[in-house]
Amino acid sequence: MTWIGWSLLSALFAAATAILAKLGVAHVESNLATAIRTTVVLVLAWAIAIGFGSHRQLGSLDRRSLGFLVASGIATGLSWICYFRALATGPASRVAPVDKLSVVFVILLAWPLLGETITKGKLLGGSLIAIGAVILALVK
Repeated sequence: MTWIGWSLLSALFAAATAILAKLGVAHVESNLATAIRTTVVLVLAWAIAIGFGSHRQLGSLDRRSLGFLVASGIATGLSWICYFRALATGPASRVAPVDKLSVVFVILLAWPLLGETITKGKLLGGSLIAIGAVILALVK
């Protein structure tokens, strides 16, 4: 499967995450809900890594890669805590589009941090995502 297929599956699972999380956080404090979700993700991720034999690479990880992965994990955890708090207090149909502003942030940060180019297409697409997120968040 190509990156497009995996990306579409990711989007589908992200949509399911929003709906299921909104239902799950209805009667649970958002930080506890995040902890439960994170525990499930932890077990699932290790089961997949072990199942595919990826865990054998642990000994060969360099410090730089490990540092970035740890930082990414911290960012993910903070994102999930904020996302669940937003879902606990707002409608999923408005929270999810604002959360997807991450796409715009990635476009803007990939330029100076990863050396990716900002093209007219990326500017147009990012602008449309931003405008769409604002409309979905603010218009009732």
